[in-house]
Amino acid sequence: MNPELQTPVPSPCISLCDMAPDTAAGKGLCRGCLRTLDEIVAWGTASDEYKRAVWADIRRRESELDFD
Repeated sequence: MNPELQTPVPSPCISLCDMAPDTAAGKGLCRGCLRTLDEIVAWGTASDEYKRAVWADIRRRESELDFD
């Protein structure tokens, strides 16, 4: 089952925390979970609706980015 379809929505964190400042229009994405710092900070208190939207952004980013 896709994590974004679960309730509660699980975190995409894989404990590989390395911010890439040259991604996400200068905001930076974590190389492990592909979230911005703002998304990471908000996650703990966010609604499932917000988390599913972040997962949708992660899926889009997965298809667009190529980390070396």
